[in-house]
Amino acid sequence: MACTTILVGKNASYDGSTMVARNDDSGSGHFTAKKFVVVQPEEHPAVYRSVISHVEVPLPGHALRMTAMPNAVEGEGIWAAAGVNAAHVGMTATETITSNPRVLGADPLVVYQPAKGERPEVPGGIGEEDIVCLVLPYIRSAREGVVRLGELLRTYGTYEMNGIAFQDVNEIWWLETIGGHHWMARRVPDDSYVVMPNQLGIDNFDFADACGAQENYMCSEDLKAFVDKHHLDLSLDGSFNPRDAFGSHDDADHVYNTPRAWFMLRHLNPNTWVWEGPDADYTPHSDDLPWCMVPERKITPEDVKYLLSSHYQGTPYDPYAAYGDPKSKGAYRTIGINRNSFMALTQMRPDLPEEFRTVEWIAYASNAFNTMVPFYANVDTTPAYLACTTGEVSTESFYWVSRMIAAMADAAYGKSIFHVERYEEGVLSATRALLNTYDEKQAQEADPARRAALRTEANEAIATELKARAADTLDKVLFELSCTMKNAFSRSDA
Repeated sequence: MACTTILVGKNASYDGSTMVARNDDSGSGHFTAKKFVVVQPEEHPAVYRSVISHVEVPLPGHALRMTAMPNAVEGEGIWAAAGVNAAHVGMTATETITSNPRVLGADPLVVYQPAKGERPEVPGGIGEEDIVCLVLPYIRSAREGVVRLGELLRTYGTYEMNGIAFQDVNEIWWLETIGGHHWMARRVPDDSYVVMPNQLGIDNFDFADACGAQENYMCSEDLKAFVDKHHLDLSLDGSFNPRDAFGSHDDADHVYNTPRAWFMLRHLNPNTWVWEGPDADYTPHSDDLPWCMVPERKITPEDVKYLLSSHYQGTPYDPYAAYGDPKSKGAYRTIGINRNSFMALTQMRPDLPEEFRTVEWIAYASNAFNTMVPFYANVDTTPAYLACTTGEVSTESFYWVSRMIAAMADAAYGKSIFHVERYEEGVLSATRALLNTYDEKQAQEADPARRAALRTEANEAIATELKARAADTLDKVLFELSCTMKNAFSRSDA
Protein backbone atom coordinates (compact mmCIF):
# COMPACT_ATOMS: atom_id res chain seq x y z
CA MET A 1 0.00 0.00 0.00
CA ALA A 2 1.04 3.57 -0.59
CA CYS A 3 1.65 5.27 2.76
CA THR A 4 3.53 8.04 4.57
CA THR A 5 5.02 7.52 8.05
CA ILE A 6 6.28 9.89 10.77
CA LEU A 7 8.11 8.70 13.91
CA VAL A 8 8.83 11.08 16.81
CA GLY A 9 11.29 10.21 19.58
CA LYS A 10 10.33 11.01 23.15
CA ASN A 11 12.71 13.96 23.54
CA ALA A 12 11.56 15.46 20.25
CA SER A 13 7.88 15.51 21.26
CA TYR A 14 6.15 18.27 23.22
CA ASP A 15 5.31 16.14 26.26
CA GLY A 16 7.90 13.36 26.25
CA SER A 17 5.62 10.95 24.36
CA THR A 18 6.80 8.57 21.73
CA MET A 19 4.61 9.15 18.67
CA VAL A 20 4.15 6.89 15.65
CA ALA A 21 1.84 7.93 12.81
CA ARG A 22 1.07 6.59 9.36
CA ASN A 23 -1.27 7.38 6.52
CA ASP A 24 -2.64 4.17 5.08
CA ASP A 25 -3.46 4.85 1.42
CA SER A 26 -5.46 2.76 -1.00
CA GLY A 27 -3.83 1.75 -4.24
CA SER A 28 -4.66 3.69 -7.39
CA GLY A 29 -8.15 3.05 -8.72
CA HIS A 30 -9.94 2.05 -5.54
CA PHE A 31 -10.78 3.17 -2.00
CA THR A 32 -10.48 0.85 1.00
CA ALA A 33 -13.03 1.39 3.78
CA LYS A 34 -11.52 0.95 7.27
CA LYS A 35 -12.78 0.55 10.82
CA PHE A 36 -11.34 1.02 14.32
CA VAL A 37 -11.93 -2.06 16.50
CA VAL A 38 -10.70 -4.11 19.46
CA VAL A 39 -9.56 -7.69 18.82
CA GLN A 40 -9.90 -9.95 21.85
CA PRO A 41 -7.38 -12.77 22.60
CA GLU A 42 -9.86 -15.52 21.76
CA GLU A 43 -10.39 -14.08 18.27
CA HIS A 44 -6.86 -15.02 17.21
CA PRO A 45 -6.69 -18.46 15.56
CA ALA A 46 -4.27 -21.22 16.48
CA VAL A 47 -3.00 -21.21 12.90
CA TYR A 48 -3.07 -18.06 10.77
CA ARG A 49 -3.71 -18.45 7.03
CA SER A 50 -3.01 -15.59 4.63
CA VAL A 51 -5.64 -14.84 1.99
CA ILE A 52 -3.12 -13.45 -0.52
CA SER A 53 -0.18 -15.81 -0.12
CA HIS A 54 -1.91 -18.87 1.40
CA VAL A 55 0.95 -19.23 3.89
CA GLU A 56 0.00 -20.88 7.18
CA VAL A 57 1.71 -19.72 10.38
CA PRO A 58 1.16 -21.42 13.77
CA LEU A 59 0.58 -18.76 16.42
CA PRO A 60 1.79 -18.75 20.04
CA GLY A 61 -0.77 -19.10 22.78
CA HIS A 62 -1.69 -16.38 25.26
CA ALA A 63 -2.44 -13.65 22.73
CA LEU A 64 -2.92 -10.13 24.04
CA ARG A 65 -5.93 -7.94 23.36
CA MET A 66 -5.21 -5.28 20.75
CA THR A 67 -6.78 -2.45 18.83
CA ALA A 68 -6.67 -2.62 15.04
CA MET A 69 -7.67 -0.78 11.85
CA PRO A 70 -8.78 -3.65 9.58
CA ASN A 71 -10.53 -3.52 6.23
CA ALA A 72 -14.25 -2.98 6.67
CA VAL A 73 -15.16 -5.19 3.69
CA GLU A 74 -14.15 -8.84 3.93
CA GLY A 75 -12.53 -10.81 1.15
CA GLU A 76 -8.90 -9.69 0.86
CA GLY A 77 -7.74 -10.51 4.38
CA ILE A 78 -7.66 -8.62 7.68
CA TRP A 79 -5.09 -5.87 6.99
CA ALA A 80 -5.03 -4.89 10.69
CA ALA A 81 -2.70 -2.01 9.80
CA ALA A 82 -2.06 -0.33 13.19
CA GLY A 83 -2.84 -0.84 16.84
CA VAL A 84 -1.81 -1.07 20.47
CA ASN A 85 -1.82 -4.25 22.56
CA ALA A 86 -2.67 -4.81 26.23
CA ALA A 87 1.04 -4.59 27.12
CA HIS A 88 1.02 -1.01 25.80
CA VAL A 89 3.12 -1.75 22.74
CA GLY A 90 2.16 -0.08 19.47
CA MET A 91 2.79 -1.13 15.90
CA THR A 92 2.05 0.18 12.40
CA ALA A 93 2.48 -1.97 9.30
CA THR A 94 3.27 -1.38 6.65
CA GLU A 95 5.00 1.34 4.71
CA THR A 96 5.56 -0.12 1.25
CA ILE A 97 9.16 0.55 0.24
CA THR A 98 11.40 -0.07 -2.76
CA SER A 99 14.47 -2.13 -3.57
CA ASN A 100 16.73 -2.81 -6.55
CA PRO A 101 17.39 -5.76 -8.87
CA ARG A 102 20.72 -6.61 -7.21
CA VAL A 103 18.96 -7.33 -3.91
CA LEU A 104 15.92 -9.01 -5.45
CA GLY A 105 18.14 -11.18 -7.61
CA ALA A 106 20.19 -12.31 -4.62
CA ASP A 107 17.22 -12.91 -2.28
CA PRO A 108 14.04 -13.12 -4.38
CA LEU A 109 10.67 -12.25 -2.92
CA VAL A 110 8.63 -15.27 -1.80
CA VAL A 111 5.68 -15.06 -4.19
CA TYR A 112 2.60 -17.29 -4.11
CA GLN A 113 2.43 -19.76 -6.99
CA PRO A 114 -1.03 -21.16 -7.69
CA ALA A 115 -1.55 -24.80 -8.57
CA LYS A 116 -1.12 -25.55 -12.27
CA GLY A 117 -1.87 -28.92 -13.75
CA GLU A 118 -0.30 -31.55 -11.53
CA ARG A 119 1.89 -28.99 -9.77
CA PRO A 120 0.51 -28.12 -6.30
CA GLU A 121 0.31 -24.54 -5.11
CA VAL A 122 3.34 -23.06 -3.44
CA PRO A 123 2.51 -20.63 -0.60
CA GLY A 124 4.13 -17.23 -0.61
CA GLY A 125 5.60 -15.32 2.30
CA ILE A 126 4.00 -12.89 4.71
CA GLY A 127 3.04 -9.32 3.81
CA GLU A 128 1.12 -6.24 4.82
CA GLU A 129 -2.10 -8.23 5.03
CA ASP A 130 -0.65 -10.38 7.79
CA ILE A 131 2.10 -8.69 9.77
CA VAL A 132 0.18 -6.93 12.55
CA CYS A 133 -1.87 -10.05 13.35
CA LEU A 134 1.26 -12.22 13.41
CA VAL A 135 3.27 -9.92 15.69
CA LEU A 136 1.36 -7.40 17.80
CA PRO A 137 -0.62 -9.80 20.05
CA TYR A 138 2.58 -11.58 21.10
CA ILE A 139 5.08 -8.87 22.08
CA ARG A 140 5.70 -6.85 25.23
CA SER A 141 8.19 -4.25 23.98
CA ALA A 142 9.19 -2.54 20.75
CA ARG A 143 12.41 -4.56 20.69
CA GLU A 144 10.47 -7.80 21.02
CA GLY A 145 8.48 -6.74 17.98
CA VAL A 146 11.65 -6.43 15.91
CA VAL A 147 12.89 -9.83 17.07
CA ARG A 148 9.59 -11.63 16.41
CA LEU A 149 9.09 -10.13 12.98
CA GLY A 150 12.72 -10.84 12.10
CA GLU A 151 12.24 -14.50 12.95
CA LEU A 152 9.05 -14.68 10.87
CA LEU A 153 10.84 -13.13 7.90
CA ARG A 154 13.69 -15.64 8.24
CA THR A 155 11.26 -18.56 8.42
CA TYR A 156 8.56 -17.60 5.91
CA GLY A 157 9.97 -14.73 3.89
CA THR A 158 7.93 -11.93 2.36
CA TYR A 159 6.45 -11.23 -1.07
CA GLU A 160 6.94 -7.45 -0.87
CA MET A 161 9.24 -4.77 0.51
CA ASN A 162 7.93 -3.17 3.68
CA GLY A 163 8.82 -0.80 6.54
CA ILE A 164 7.32 -1.44 10.00
CA ALA A 165 7.38 0.64 13.19
CA PHE A 166 7.28 -0.66 16.77
CA GLN A 167 6.72 1.56 19.77
CA ASP A 168 6.61 1.51 23.54
CA VAL A 169 6.79 4.38 26.00
CA ASN A 170 10.59 4.46 25.82
CA GLU A 171 11.61 3.40 22.31
CA ILE A 172 10.63 3.43 18.66
CA TRP A 173 12.18 0.94 16.25
CA TRP A 174 11.93 1.01 12.46
CA LEU A 175 12.39 -2.25 10.54
CA GLU A 176 12.87 -2.51 6.78
CA THR A 177 12.73 -5.75 4.83
CA ILE A 178 15.50 -6.53 2.35
CA GLY A 179 14.61 -8.97 -0.41
CA GLY A 180 12.66 -12.07 0.53
CA HIS A 181 14.20 -12.98 3.89
CA HIS A 182 16.58 -10.29 5.11
CA TRP A 183 15.93 -7.21 7.22
CA MET A 184 17.50 -4.39 9.21
CA ALA A 185 16.16 -2.24 12.04
CA ARG A 186 17.26 1.01 13.61
CA ARG A 187 16.16 2.66 16.84
CA VAL A 188 14.84 6.17 16.35
CA PRO A 189 17.09 8.56 18.35
CA ASP A 190 15.17 10.00 21.30
CA ASP A 191 15.85 13.59 20.22
CA SER A 192 14.89 13.06 16.58
CA TYR A 193 12.00 12.45 14.21
CA VAL A 194 11.84 10.31 11.07
CA VAL A 195 9.84 10.85 7.87
CA MET A 196 9.19 7.97 5.49
CA PRO A 197 7.60 8.00 2.04
CA ASN A 198 7.41 4.76 -0.01
CA GLN A 199 11.18 4.24 -0.16
CA LEU A 200 13.80 2.34 1.75
CA GLY A 201 14.87 5.02 4.20
CA ILE A 202 17.62 4.05 6.68
CA ASP A 203 20.69 6.01 5.55
CA ASN A 204 23.41 4.54 7.78
CA PHE A 205 23.87 1.27 9.61
CA ASP A 206 26.26 0.06 12.30
CA PHE A 207 26.94 -3.65 11.76
CA ALA A 208 29.17 -3.79 14.84
CA ASP A 209 26.28 -2.72 17.07
CA ALA A 210 23.75 -4.88 15.21
CA CYS A 211 25.95 -7.95 15.68
CA GLY A 212 26.90 -7.02 19.23
CA ALA A 213 25.13 -4.94 21.89
CA GLN A 214 22.17 -4.06 19.63
CA GLU A 215 21.71 -0.74 21.38
CA ASN A 216 20.52 1.06 18.27
CA TYR A 217 20.68 -1.46 15.40
CA MET A 218 19.50 -5.00 14.67
CA CYS A 219 19.46 -7.11 11.53
CA SER A 220 19.34 -10.58 10.02
CA GLU A 221 22.16 -12.72 11.41
CA ASP A 222 23.74 -13.10 7.98
CA LEU A 223 23.09 -9.62 6.60
CA LYS A 224 26.76 -8.54 6.54
CA ALA A 225 27.76 -11.77 4.80
CA PHE A 226 24.87 -11.27 2.36
CA VAL A 227 26.10 -7.76 1.53
CA ASP A 228 29.67 -8.97 1.02
CA LYS A 229 28.77 -12.02 -1.05
CA HIS A 230 26.60 -10.09 -3.49
CA HIS A 231 28.74 -6.93 -3.65
CA LEU A 232 25.93 -4.68 -2.43
CA ASP A 233 28.11 -2.08 -0.68
CA LEU A 234 28.57 0.73 -3.22
CA SER A 235 30.58 3.08 -0.99
CA LEU A 236 34.00 4.30 -2.06
CA ASP A 237 35.19 5.14 1.45
CA GLY A 238 33.77 2.25 3.47
CA SER A 239 30.89 4.29 4.96
CA PHE A 240 28.10 1.81 4.27
CA ASN A 241 24.85 3.41 3.03
CA PRO A 242 21.84 1.05 3.13
CA ARG A 243 19.91 3.21 0.64
CA ASP A 244 22.58 2.67 -1.99
CA ALA A 245 22.96 -1.00 -1.13
CA PHE A 246 19.32 -2.03 -0.76
CA GLY A 247 17.12 0.82 -2.06
CA SER A 248 16.18 2.52 -5.29
CA HIS A 249 16.79 5.92 -6.83
CA ASP A 250 14.45 5.77 -9.79
CA ASP A 251 13.18 8.79 -11.72
CA ALA A 252 9.70 7.90 -10.45
CA ASP A 253 10.91 8.36 -6.86
CA HIS A 254 11.49 12.04 -7.64
CA VAL A 255 7.80 12.49 -8.41
CA TYR A 256 6.26 10.04 -5.99
CA ASN A 257 8.50 9.76 -2.93
CA THR A 258 11.32 12.22 -2.25
CA PRO A 259 9.12 15.35 -2.53
CA ARG A 260 7.02 14.10 0.38
CA ALA A 261 10.07 13.69 2.62
CA TRP A 262 11.42 17.05 1.43
CA PHE A 263 8.25 18.89 2.43
CA MET A 264 8.08 17.32 5.89
CA LEU A 265 11.74 17.96 6.69
CA ARG A 266 11.45 21.50 5.31
CA HIS A 267 8.48 22.21 7.59
CA LEU A 268 10.04 20.91 10.81
CA ASN A 269 13.54 22.26 10.10
CA PRO A 270 12.98 25.39 7.99
CA ASN A 271 16.22 27.07 9.07
CA THR A 272 18.55 24.09 9.36
CA TRP A 273 19.17 23.76 5.63
CA VAL A 274 18.42 25.69 2.46
CA TRP A 275 15.44 23.93 0.89
CA GLU A 276 14.72 26.00 -2.23
CA GLY A 277 16.49 27.91 -4.96
CA PRO A 278 19.69 27.36 -6.94
CA ASP A 279 21.78 27.06 -3.75
CA ALA A 280 19.47 24.59 -2.01
CA ASP A 281 21.06 21.92 0.17
CA TYR A 282 18.10 19.65 -0.54
CA THR A 283 15.37 19.67 -3.18
CA PRO A 284 12.35 17.48 -3.93
CA HIS A 285 14.69 15.40 -6.12
CA SER A 286 17.40 14.79 -3.51
CA ASP A 287 18.23 11.13 -2.91
CA ASP A 288 20.23 11.96 0.24
CA LEU A 289 17.51 13.53 2.40
CA PRO A 290 18.26 12.70 6.06
CA TRP A 291 16.42 9.70 7.50
CA CYS A 292 16.16 11.44 10.88
CA MET A 293 16.67 14.98 12.14
CA VAL A 294 16.50 16.89 15.40
CA PRO A 295 13.57 19.31 14.98
CA GLU A 296 13.93 23.04 15.52
CA ARG A 297 11.13 22.89 18.09
CA LYS A 298 9.24 20.12 19.83
CA ILE A 299 6.60 18.30 17.82
CA THR A 300 2.89 17.99 18.67
CA PRO A 301 0.19 15.63 17.37
CA GLU A 302 -1.24 18.61 15.48
CA ASP A 303 2.11 19.04 13.71
CA VAL A 304 2.05 15.41 12.65
CA LYS A 305 -1.51 15.70 11.36
CA TYR A 306 -0.66 18.84 9.39
CA LEU A 307 2.24 17.10 7.68
CA LEU A 308 0.24 13.98 6.90
CA SER A 309 -2.43 16.26 5.37
CA SER A 310 0.00 18.16 3.18
CA HIS A 311 -0.64 19.11 -0.42
CA TYR A 312 2.56 21.21 -0.58
CA GLN A 313 1.03 24.35 0.90
CA GLY A 314 3.24 27.40 0.41
CA THR A 315 5.09 25.89 -2.55
CA PRO A 316 4.55 26.09 -6.32
CA TYR A 317 3.46 22.44 -6.25
CA ASP A 318 0.16 22.93 -4.38
CA PRO A 319 -2.64 21.71 -6.70
CA TYR A 320 -5.11 24.02 -4.90
CA ALA A 321 -3.01 27.19 -5.11
CA ALA A 322 -4.49 30.23 -6.84
CA TYR A 323 -0.99 31.44 -7.69
CA GLY A 324 2.15 30.26 -9.46
CA ASP A 325 3.00 28.46 -12.65
CA PRO A 326 0.16 26.11 -13.65
CA LYS A 327 2.75 23.61 -14.89
CA SER A 328 4.12 23.19 -11.34
CA LYS A 329 0.76 22.58 -9.67
CA GLY A 330 0.24 18.92 -8.92
CA ALA A 331 3.71 18.03 -10.15
CA TYR A 332 4.35 15.80 -7.15
CA ARG A 333 2.29 13.17 -5.36
CA THR A 334 0.75 14.82 -2.31
CA ILE A 335 0.80 13.37 1.23
CA GLY A 336 -2.84 14.20 1.92
CA ILE A 337 -4.07 12.39 -1.17
CA ASN A 338 -7.62 11.52 -2.20
CA ARG A 339 -6.88 7.84 -1.48
CA ASN A 340 -5.95 8.19 2.21
CA SER A 341 -7.85 5.36 3.92
CA PHE A 342 -7.01 6.36 7.47
CA MET A 343 -4.38 7.96 9.64
CA ALA A 344 -3.47 6.46 13.01
CA LEU A 345 -1.21 8.36 15.42
CA THR A 346 -0.28 6.47 18.57
CA GLN A 347 0.84 8.66 21.45
CA MET A 348 2.29 7.13 24.63
CA ARG A 349 2.30 9.76 27.37
CA PRO A 350 5.00 9.02 30.01
CA ASP A 351 3.64 11.41 32.64
CA LEU A 352 0.43 9.42 33.09
CA PRO A 353 -0.22 5.97 34.61
CA GLU A 354 0.32 3.09 32.20
CA GLU A 355 -3.35 2.18 32.35
CA PHE A 356 -4.49 5.25 30.44
CA ARG A 357 -1.33 6.76 28.98
CA THR A 358 -1.85 5.55 25.42
CA VAL A 359 -4.05 7.50 23.03
CA GLU A 360 -4.79 6.65 19.41
CA TRP A 361 -5.60 9.59 17.19
CA ILE A 362 -7.74 8.42 14.27
CA ALA A 363 -8.66 10.11 10.99
CA TYR A 364 -10.48 8.66 7.98
CA ALA A 365 -10.33 9.47 4.25
CA SER A 366 -8.40 12.33 2.65
CA ASN A 367 -6.36 14.07 5.32
CA ALA A 368 -6.49 17.40 3.50
CA PHE A 369 -10.19 17.64 4.44
CA ASN A 370 -10.65 15.69 7.66
CA THR A 371 -9.89 15.82 11.37
CA MET A 372 -8.17 13.43 13.72
CA VAL A 373 -9.74 12.38 16.99
CA PRO A 374 -8.13 10.97 20.19
CA PHE A 375 -9.33 7.74 21.81
CA TYR A 376 -8.05 5.74 24.77
CA ALA A 377 -6.43 2.54 23.49
CA ASN A 378 -6.75 0.43 26.66
CA VAL A 379 -10.41 -0.49 26.14
CA ASP A 380 -12.54 -3.51 25.28
CA THR A 381 -14.77 -1.78 22.73
CA THR A 382 -14.62 1.18 20.38
CA PRO A 383 -17.44 3.58 19.48
CA ALA A 384 -19.81 2.36 16.76
CA TYR A 385 -19.33 5.57 14.76
CA LEU A 386 -15.75 4.41 14.03
CA ALA A 387 -16.12 0.65 14.41
CA CYS A 388 -19.16 -0.20 12.32
CA THR A 389 -17.94 0.81 8.88
CA THR A 390 -19.34 -1.35 6.08
CA GLY A 391 -19.16 -1.22 2.31
CA GLU A 392 -22.46 0.69 2.28
CA VAL A 393 -22.32 4.49 2.27
CA SER A 394 -23.86 5.83 5.48
CA THR A 395 -23.90 9.05 7.49
CA GLU A 396 -23.78 6.82 10.59
CA SER A 397 -20.15 6.01 9.74
CA PHE A 398 -17.26 8.40 10.39
CA TYR A 399 -15.38 6.83 7.46
CA TRP A 400 -18.13 7.56 4.96
CA VAL A 401 -18.92 11.02 6.34
CA SER A 402 -15.21 11.86 6.01
CA ARG A 403 -15.20 10.60 2.41
CA MET A 404 -18.22 12.75 1.57
CA ILE A 405 -16.82 15.90 3.21
CA ALA A 406 -13.54 15.46 1.32
CA ALA A 407 -15.10 14.96 -2.11
CA MET A 408 -17.47 17.91 -1.70
CA ALA A 409 -14.88 20.25 -0.21
CA ASP A 410 -12.40 19.43 -2.97
CA ALA A 411 -15.00 20.21 -5.65
CA ALA A 412 -15.80 23.60 -4.09
CA TYR A 413 -12.40 24.25 -2.50
CA GLY A 414 -12.44 28.04 -2.31
CA LYS A 415 -15.87 28.12 -0.66
CA SER A 416 -15.44 25.08 1.58
CA ILE A 417 -11.91 25.06 2.94
CA PHE A 418 -12.64 27.47 5.78
CA HIS A 419 -15.50 25.17 6.92
CA VAL A 420 -13.00 22.30 7.03
CA GLU A 421 -10.46 24.39 8.95
CA ARG A 422 -13.07 25.37 11.56
CA TYR A 423 -14.22 21.74 11.76
CA GLU A 424 -10.73 20.45 12.48
CA GLU A 425 -9.93 23.13 15.03
CA GLY A 426 -13.29 22.68 16.76
CA VAL A 427 -12.99 18.89 16.98
CA LEU A 428 -9.40 19.00 18.22
CA SER A 429 -10.21 21.60 20.88
CA ALA A 430 -13.38 19.91 22.13
CA THR A 431 -11.95 16.39 22.20
CA ARG A 432 -8.69 17.49 23.84
CA ALA A 433 -10.85 19.08 26.55
CA LEU A 434 -12.71 15.79 27.01
CA LEU A 435 -9.43 13.89 27.13
CA ASN A 436 -8.09 16.24 29.82
CA THR A 437 -11.30 15.84 31.83
CA TYR A 438 -11.19 12.06 31.71
CA ASP A 439 -7.46 11.93 32.45
CA GLU A 440 -8.27 13.81 35.65
CA LYS A 441 -11.27 11.61 36.49
CA GLN A 442 -9.18 8.46 36.16
CA ALA A 443 -6.37 9.92 38.24
CA GLN A 444 -8.88 10.53 41.06
CA GLU A 445 -10.61 7.13 40.79
CA ALA A 446 -9.25 4.31 43.00
CA ASP A 447 -11.29 1.44 41.51
CA PRO A 448 -9.62 -0.15 38.43
CA ALA A 449 -12.96 -1.35 37.07
CA ARG A 450 -14.39 2.15 37.33
CA ARG A 451 -11.32 3.58 35.60
CA ALA A 452 -11.85 1.13 32.74
CA ALA A 453 -15.49 2.21 32.51
CA LEU A 454 -14.39 5.85 32.41
CA ARG A 455 -12.18 5.17 29.38
CA THR A 456 -15.08 3.62 27.51
CA GLU A 457 -17.33 6.50 28.60
CA ALA A 458 -14.74 9.01 27.41
CA ASN A 459 -14.40 7.38 23.99
CA GLU A 460 -18.19 7.43 23.56
CA ALA A 461 -18.37 11.09 24.60
CA ILE A 462 -15.61 11.95 22.12
CA ALA A 463 -17.40 10.05 19.34
CA THR A 464 -20.68 11.85 20.13
CA GLU A 465 -18.97 15.25 19.93
CA LEU A 466 -17.25 14.22 16.71
CA LYS A 467 -20.42 12.95 15.08
CA ALA A 468 -22.30 16.21 15.71
CA ARG A 469 -19.47 18.37 14.34
CA ALA A 470 -18.92 16.11 11.32
CA ALA A 471 -22.63 16.24 10.44
CA ASP A 472 -22.59 20.03 10.70
CA THR A 473 -19.56 20.26 8.42
CA LEU A 474 -21.10 17.87 5.91
CA ASP A 475 -24.17 20.12 5.79
CA LYS A 476 -22.01 23.19 5.15
CA VAL A 477 -19.85 21.73 2.37
CA LEU A 478 -22.93 20.19 0.73
CA PHE A 479 -24.50 23.64 0.63
CA GLU A 480 -21.38 25.20 -0.90
CA LEU A 481 -21.13 22.53 -3.56
CA SER A 482 -24.85 22.71 -4.33
CA CYS A 483 -24.47 26.41 -5.06
CA THR A 484 -21.95 25.64 -7.82
CA MET A 485 -24.21 23.32 -9.79
CA LYS A 486 -24.32 23.92 -13.52
CA ASN A 487 -28.05 24.61 -13.44
CA ALA A 488 -27.76 27.34 -10.82
CA PHE A 489 -29.57 30.62 -11.52
CA SER A 490 -29.38 33.87 -9.59
CA ARG A 491 -33.02 34.99 -9.80
CA SER A 492 -35.24 33.77 -6.97
CA ASP A 493 -38.66 32.25 -7.65
CA ALA A 494 -40.35 34.58 -5.17
